[in-house]
Amino acid sequence: MDFDLNDEQREIQSTAKDFLGNRFKPEKVRELAESRSYDDALDKEIAELGWPGIAIAEDDGGQGLGMVELAVLLEQSGYAAAPMPLLGSAGAALAISAAGSDSQRAEWLPKLASGEATGAFGEVTEAGSSLFCDLPTADVAVVFDEDGASVAAASDLDFTPVETIDSTRSYATVSGPGGDRLEGDVAGGRDRVATAIAAELTGVGQRAMEMAVDYARERQQFGRQIGAYQAVSHRCAAMLLGIEESRSLIYFAAWAADAEPESLALAAAMANGRAADAAWETTTSALQVFGGIGFTWEHDLQFWLKRSRVAGRMLGSPREHRERVADLIGLGAGEPVTA
Repeated sequence: MDFDLNDEQREIQSTAKDFLGNRFKPEKVRELAESRSYDDALDKEIAELGWPGIAIAEDDGGQGLGMVELAVLLEQSGYAAAPMPLLGSAGAALAISAAGSDSQRAEWLPKLASGEATGAFGEVTEAGSSLFCDLPTADVAVVFDEDGASVAAASDLDFTPVETIDSTRSYATVSGPGGDRLEGDVAGGRDRVATAIAAELTGVGQRAMEMAVDYARERQQFGRQIGAYQAVSHRCAAMLLGIEESRSLIYFAAWAADAEPESLALAAAMANGRAADAAWETTTSALQVFGGIGFTWEHDLQFWLKRSRVAGRMLGSPREHRERVADLIGLGAGEPVTA
């Protein structure tokens, strides 16, 4: 296993960071968030770059790259807090690729890869519906449930749009499972989606940390940069630790998805649990570094903080992922897990 990105992956990382940084400057993010909308022209540009199909097999109309390349892309999407339907489409494609029949793959994957259709995903259990990522604007949705998963045209689902604190993305809840059952590797598909979410969360945390560190270097109190004070510098160091742990776990999970699938379940649970916690801890710590100004509506940090909270619970809470880790390593059901 190579512990670094290869040249092609670095090129994807650089291209994505430059493109998203130029197209989704903070003022653009704010404009789209406040109108709770996506920019169709930008979505078309993104589709022309081939990003929705980056991890879809060439036989299914995609680029035929892998989970690591998708993780690189989604980390930069989170870094920009980009209001666009990429995560929903990528998640739906991952599930259909892993668990769909030949006819289901033929019906949806070429459309998702080209951007002709957009996707959504979420979970429905006896306890109710999770938030479905991008469902109000999607053409196809993957519905995970306690017995597996199904795929349906979004228009065939009974869903209710929900306005969450995260105004950079559209969400909905679903009344119950529906559509055609996915009969393949549903668990593997779900783990791939969880890894994709974790990759985006890592980018969210990275951006919040950089914002906080930049402010700590610039802001002065009592004639000193606030970053010189231990209370601030230690907080920034803790942010770095959390994000680097998250990044290591998500890239291992992404690698395992393609190269060592027998390790994916544990790797995905670890990655999603840690990434969700790290993104939330980092964004809330950044809020403390900024002090009073960070709590204002006018400050941009809110968009990363709110996305971290909602995305970190789309397919289970961090606690639920840690409980799954405990089960997978043999601690057994009922063992206490620290919240």
